[in-house]
Amino acid sequence: MNIKNIFKVHKLTYLFILLSILTASFHTLVFITILVIFHEMGHFYSALLFGLHIDKIEIYPYGGLSKIDIPLNYSILKELIILINGPIIQHITYLVLIRTFPYYASTISIYHYAILIFNLLPIYPLDGGKLINLFLQKLIPYKTSFKLSITISYLVIIILSLIYLNNIKINSIIIILFLIFKVTKESKYNSIRYEKFLFERYKNPINYKKCKIIYNPNSFYKNNRHLIKEEGKYTLERDFLRKKYDKLTKKY
Repeated sequence: MNIKNIFKVHKLTYLFILLSILTASFHTLVFITILVIFHEMGHFYSALLFGLHIDKIEIYPYGGLSKIDIPLNYSILKELIILINGPIIQHITYLVLIRTFPYYASTISIYHYAILIFNLLPIYPLDGGKLINLFLQKLIPYKTSFKLSITISYLVIIILSLIYLNNIKINSIIIILFLIFKVTKESKYNSIRYEKFLFERYKNPINYKKCKIIYNPNSFYKNNRHLIKEEGKYTLERDFLRKKYDKLTKKY
């Protein structure tokens, strides 16, 4: 795998590079970029260890986004490990940087914790939003967990916007607009995601240990098998999925 072909730099990042040059803070951008890259490498190598395919790693201002081909029915625990290794590797990188560049230690510390806090905000698809979503998937149906995660994301963005009103800067405006764009994009994909989630179960059935009785086919849980009860009748998950997709697959 060629790492060079995986890394992509988002257009917004070039704008921030220009702003950093104009404000004579280019060295700050270098440290930020190093922290962001190693953060994403934490996700990258964790995914590789589990045998997953990495589509790309996109570098944004003050953050990055690893697009990993994780099955929708993947183990919640393994997904959690991939997720938390980003912040862990970033923190290790931070400790190395402040010892290598002690003169810039305070600057590096400020931006390290800023990036860490930003990425852990409960806004999907930031790491914090994904963590919240994984937690919700343990408690509520898969489709509902995403709806609630999106609602939480919008609420946090509103709170951030109100905070930034006291000190409006072009950087903060760009970040808020970017977050709104990403969350809106994810919210539009929710219904398609759930269909993909079900179809994945149909194509690659997994005999989960836990079983739940549900009363609505839109209430499937992650990492569980189901018994669907409708009008007093019970239907096995496998039978429901076959009825839903057999004709479709034979057609194509």
